[in-house]
Amino acid sequence: MLNRIEEWIDLTNEKFSCHRKSCALFARDFAGFYSEEFLSNSYFVIVDSIPKPELSELRQTGLGDFLDMEVQGITYKNTYYIVPSVAQNLRLHFHELVHVAQWRTLGTTGFLQRYISEVQSFTYDEAPLEKLAYAFDHHFSQGGKIFDVPSYVENEILQTL
Repeated sequence: MLNRIEEWIDLTNEKFSCHRKSCALFARDFAGFYSEEFLSNSYFVIVDSIPKPELSELRQTGLGDFLDMEVQGITYKNTYYIVPSVAQNLRLHFHELVHVAQWRTLGTTGFLQRYISEVQSFTYDEAPLEKLAYAFDHHFSQGGKIFDVPSYVENEILQTL
């Protein structure tokens, strides 16, 4: 199943590649939180409808609610997709970039296995990878102290393996 999901992700990212925008646009806003190199290798796409894989195996594993959930953004590897109504929302961009850091740290298979397991075990709202992204976007939106997000994510994830 994970191979089919990754194939779908790669096809989706390829399909939208000409619409990608570099997150280097946020270098000034996210200075200190994300390096310019990290942002230059991260992308976003504004879409009318968030792409999600329609694979029967995902529904069979109990992820139907997650697939049917209305979201404003979703991350696949180094690219995230957002709807137009939140395109200017820095907090949402910050949140999705946390997920980009998680994908980089865990790799595709590791991220998919962990994310699916967490949503199945805890629900979306309580999944540790999501809770971390929400905690960090809240910290950013409240003007919290600057720290290197990708390094923190890597250390946090490595401690829990």
